Amino acid sequence: MITPDKINAFIERIPPAPQALQTTLRHLNAQDLTKAATSAKEDLALNAYLKNIVNKPIFGFRHEVSDISQIFGILGVAKSQQAVYNYMLTLLSPDKWKLFRLTKSSFYNLQAELTANWQKILKHLAIEDKEIESSIALLPASIIVSEALFNEKIDDVNLLRSVNAIDLNTILKRLCETDLFDISEKIAHKWEMDPKTAQIVQAASGIKPSDDEQINLLGKWMHLLLFFTLSKSPYVQAGLNDFIDFQIEYVESIYSEFMEVMEIQ
Repeated sequence: MITPDKINAFIERIPPAPQALQTTLRHLNAQDLTKAATSAKEDLALNAYLKNIVNKPIFGFRHEVSDISQIFGILGVAKSQQAVYNYMLTLLSPDKWKLFRLTKSSFYNLQAELTANWQKILKHLAIEDKEIESSIALLPASIIVSEALFNEKIDDVNLLRSVNAIDLNTILKRLCETDLFDISEKIAHKWEMDPKTAQIVQAASGIKPSDDEQINLLGKWMHLLLFFTLSKSPYVQAGLNDFIDFQIEYVESIYSEFMEVMEIQ
C-alpha cells in the first residue's frame, strides 16, 4: 500500500509556481489585467501555452489570438486565472504517460474541454467567481498525480482491473487510502487556492455531498461534466472513462438541464 505520508511527500514535491507565475496570479487576484499580462510575458512557456489553448476550436475565436495582453483582455480576470492554473499543470505532466494512454496534445484537449464547458455551466448558472472557475483545474491535476501513484503499483492496478469491474478511483482508494478528489484537495492547499475550490471538487465525487447548498449544486454539475467529458471517445481510448462511478441519483435533478446546456439532443 502507498501510505498517506508517501502521498503527502509526493504532493509536496510539486514545485511552487515560478516567480513570474506567482506575480501574474497576484495581479489577477487584484483584478489588474494590465500588470498580469506584463508579468505573464516574462514566461515564454506560459505565452506559448496560452496561445495554444485559447486558439483551440472549442473556444470559438474566429481569428488567431497571439498577444498576451489581448488574450487576457478577451478572457477577463476569472478565465485568465483559470488558464494560468491550467498552465501550472504542464509543470507536473509526465513526458510519457504509462497507465493512461495520453499525450501532451490529448491532455491539453482535456483541459480545454473541461475549462470551456465549466465556463458554459457557470454562465448558465449566472455565477461570476474566479475561484469557482479555477476549481475545474484541480481535476486534471489530480489525474496527473494519480498516474504517478498508479505507476508505483502498476502490477496491482492491472491485476485488480482484470478481475474486478471496479472504477479506477476505487482502486486508488484501496491502494493509497485516498481518491481523486482527496488529491484535488491536497493540491488546492499546495497552490493556496480558496478552500471552496476543493469543497466543490469533493462534492463532485458524487459520494461526498456538501452541506452548503451552492457548493453541492456545483458539485453535481461538475460530476456530470467529468462523466460527460471522460465518456468521449478519445478519453475512453485513454482509459480515463474508468476513473469514476457515475452517481445518477446524485445528479438526477439536474440531468436534463445539463444535457440542454451541453446542447445534446
